[in-house]
Amino acid sequence: MSDSQTSQDQSGTPAQGGEQDLGDRVNNRSHRPTSQAFKTFMASHWAPAEEVRHSREEVADYAARRRRAVSEAFAGERLVIPAGPLKVRSNDTDYRFRPHSAFAHLSGLGVDHEPDAVLVMEPVEEGEGDDGGHHEATLYFKPMAGRDSEEFYADARHGEFWIGPRPGLQEFQQRLGLRTQHLNELEIAVTKNAGAVELGGTRIRLLREVDLNVDALVDTSRINTGVDLEVSDRFDAELSEVLSELRLVKDDWEIEQMRHSVAATARGFEDVVRALPSAVGHQRGERIVEGAFFARARLEGNDLGYDTIAASGNNATVLHWIRNTGAIDPDELLLLDAGVEADSLYTADITRTIPVSGEFSPVQRRVYEAVLAAADAAFAVVAPGVRFRQIHEAAVAVLAEHLKDWGLLPVSLEEALSEEGQHHRRWMPHGTSHHLGLDVHDCAQAKRELYLDGVLEPGMVFTIEPGLYFKKEDLAVPEEYRGIGVRIEDDVLVTSEGAENLSASLPRTADDVEAWIRKLQG
Repeated sequence: MSDSQTSQDQSGTPAQGGEQDLGDRVNNRSHRPTSQAFKTFMASHWAPAEEVRHSREEVADYAARRRRAVSEAFAGERLVIPAGPLKVRSNDTDYRFRPHSAFAHLSGLGVDHEPDAVLVMEPVEEGEGDDGGHHEATLYFKPMAGRDSEEFYADARHGEFWIGPRPGLQEFQQRLGLRTQHLNELEIAVTKNAGAVELGGTRIRLLREVDLNVDALVDTSRINTGVDLEVSDRFDAELSEVLSELRLVKDDWEIEQMRHSVAATARGFEDVVRALPSAVGHQRGERIVEGAFFARARLEGNDLGYDTIAASGNNATVLHWIRNTGAIDPDELLLLDAGVEADSLYTADITRTIPVSGEFSPVQRRVYEAVLAAADAAFAVVAPGVRFRQIHEAAVAVLAEHLKDWGLLPVSLEEALSEEGQHHRRWMPHGTSHHLGLDVHDCAQAKRELYLDGVLEPGMVFTIEPGLYFKKEDLAVPEEYRGIGVRIEDDVLVTSEGAENLSASLPRTADDVEAWIRKLQG
């Protein structure tokens, strides 16, 4: 990787001599010239930036409606929603930037445009705000410096010479229909007239723990104006809750993004099946599987929606196996849990369990078909008006019946399914469903009565993913079951009629999985 630091001189030592600050020592490897002649030459002879008129993006109207819904919930209060900063991966290199999901949802921005950006919703008189709401929204961010500036070539985090061009204030305004301001104006925008409501001040609600600098700015303002920090934490938590609950029902644009992510993920699963023969026998065959899927994620999307689980054999009984360091044995099953994150940041989340040899053994098929029956039972109950928890109850009831038939339950079926029993959960310890969208476990801050105890509505998107996991060291099951882990996971859209399986293009039955493997591997 290129040298990525500015330096005080060619050696990286202080120009005036003396002890070098610890923070400057990363520059000791830098060889960039700093003469005035160099600076003058670097600031000259660049073509002017092309001015392009950008059309308003389709997402802009949807994002505006989302902001209007938030405005209705918090009339008269200033709302501060940061995108988040860059995060250091190693020394002076950063992870690829991903904005906070609530920021992406309300702004319409995806991918990696806007580190340090902040969306501020400023309260105005009722009905005088955006779309007749109670707020005017402004996006604050740091635009690229001109090519005649030192930042252009000397700032490795923000300079165009290093990271390429980024949209400017006018471009974002045109594309998103949002007011835009330079990040330098943020402090005044956040703190003006702030204070206790009872004293005539404006209450600030902040999406906390996204950007520590913004947290500090808001907290300092609260301290300086006598606002109770403990009470403010409760107000901030309520904002986080509402922003999460706003995503429980997806709009049409979001659903199309989900369809795109699911389709790309399905193609990634096909890539894995084609690559599987080359993974067999390799000491890190799971990494070959992981890499095949990752290539598809980067080709068709922004990234992985989450770390891929490529778990062979007994590793498939580890629910969040992401090390992917194992070998792949031809007699074992491969559990692949993976999702492509689109440029819009919406992700799929699909699992298929694949016989590496191309055919299930009798006991593998027995376990697989029990899990499939549980998934089908869960699908059958999905409809508007049904409670979210009923999906899980339908799935685990079927799994418990199979476990009883196999002689694995130490108690009666009734006792196992009772609140006081739950013995079957030894082999299915996770939930059957979770909401899906911008986050793989979306809407996680929603209230229990709207999530687990919530009622299904058209537009909700979630997973159905029962499984059975018999660990190699589990002496409560016969030896033939040990080391087998099976999960089948699909992405589901609630419609007015019931459930649409968004991932139905991937085979689900044991026979179809075997035929799929034969077709892809020739």
